[in-house]
Amino acid sequence: MIRNSAAAMADALSKKEITSVELTQLHLDRIDAVDSQVHAFLHVDREGALSQAAAVDAKRAAGEKLSPLAGVPLALKDVMTQKGIPTTAGSKILEGWRPPYDSTVVTNLKANGIVILGKTNMDEFAMGSSTENSAYGTTHNPWDLDRIPGGSGGGSAASLAAFQAPLAIGTDTGGSIRQPAAVTGTVGVKPTYGGVSRYGLIAFSSSLDQAGPCARTVLDAALLHEAIAGYDKKDSTSINAPVPAVVAAAKKLDVKGLKIGVVKELSGDGYQAGVKSRFDEALQELVSAGAEIVEVSCPNFEYALAAYYLIAPSEASSNLARFDSMRYGIRVGDDGSAGAEEVMRMTREVGFGKEVKRRIILGTYALSSGYYDAYYGSAQKVRTLIVQDFAKAFAHADVLVSPTCPTTAFKIGEKSNDPLAMYLNDIATIPVNMAGIGGMSLPVGLSPDDGLPVGFQIMSAAMKDDLMYQVGGTLEAALLSKWGAPILTNAPELAAK
Repeated sequence: MIRNSAAAMADALSKKEITSVELTQLHLDRIDAVDSQVHAFLHVDREGALSQAAAVDAKRAAGEKLSPLAGVPLALKDVMTQKGIPTTAGSKILEGWRPPYDSTVVTNLKANGIVILGKTNMDEFAMGSSTENSAYGTTHNPWDLDRIPGGSGGGSAASLAAFQAPLAIGTDTGGSIRQPAAVTGTVGVKPTYGGVSRYGLIAFSSSLDQAGPCARTVLDAALLHEAIAGYDKKDSTSINAPVPAVVAAAKKLDVKGLKIGVVKELSGDGYQAGVKSRFDEALQELVSAGAEIVEVSCPNFEYALAAYYLIAPSEASSNLARFDSMRYGIRVGDDGSAGAEEVMRMTREVGFGKEVKRRIILGTYALSSGYYDAYYGSAQKVRTLIVQDFAKAFAHADVLVSPTCPTTAFKIGEKSNDPLAMYLNDIATIPVNMAGIGGMSLPVGLSPDDGLPVGFQIMSAAMKDDLMYQVGGTLEAALLSKWGAPILTNAPELAAK
């Protein structure tokens, strides 16, 4: 049962072949068995999860109509507030904080009867591509415990790959859902910006952050997407429009007549040979399924990385100013001898990690007098050009595709002292966030170079998320038919137990 998809678990629950309490306990046992090696979780809410599961079982026994995922367990990235549950965003500065309110995503999860197992590890304030920047230790990739699980949402992706949870929530600012999905052989989706409420999401970069589903199959991601999406008046950027029919699209399994645009700038030099070969093979599967492949050019994508690392740190420098030790979180030097400003300075020095400090300094400089127009202003102009590039590309293709990452998972510590090398992991994912469109990563096999998972990225125009699910579901089905089993059943012993 634990190896099955979330959809299969939901079906078994609805048929009363297993109870939610039993299913939840199976996953809690799995966490106990392997998380000392993986470190996917920062907090496991055993009592709360079993209580939620029991409530779902009682409603099912009473004959109440339940949502499709009612009773299925889920892991929650520790950047979403959950009332009464420790929420740290991977930072010491929030150590011990228990929010007095639920994020809208959590509210929606609870309304759908989805059981929250606990909070997953992440790069501090979602700043990183490896989960090595967490103040609470590194998460390990279940495929190879010496390798990174991606970031910033490495804990959520690793929990799926290690079979600790069948579903997870991530957030994606520049690739933090899709890149971990790629290197762990799982599915990760960044919905259209505004498609899922950001209320209760601890902000890194407000114009880029987006919560989304993480799963082991495209259909599972679609089911979770529909559960958490929708308009929210508490979020001023929330889109007041119907949620795209992503579940129906994931089940369609038909791409005949669709045009798949290969982005020239995201599929040339600089990609690991094994990544490129699996990407090309996946394209051929889509051709065999009836799609037409066209090449599109997005010339301003080459400036996306530089523009992102001005916009995101600038917004972070503003958002993180609220962590001042005065209202919540840790407080350093408060012995009566220091003034408020000195307490704030000492707390921020101790509470923030190296990467967070680097980005705050970079962002503050970019926003400073005399430099604003040259840096932040210019970056926003580049962002407009990227939006225009996407618009032109979508005039010729229904969806766009690329490898999700230039390489498979690298060794822990390999890039931690080279920020630029680390930032380059997101070169293919960042344009999606800059334009606010939808993006998905799904596994397309193992690299012949090293036997590690390779991710395939599908991009769809704003509020056309259903198209990426349609293409993703079709490609996944074609690959499953070819392999005879999902990618994760071939995972190492840790993930397969």
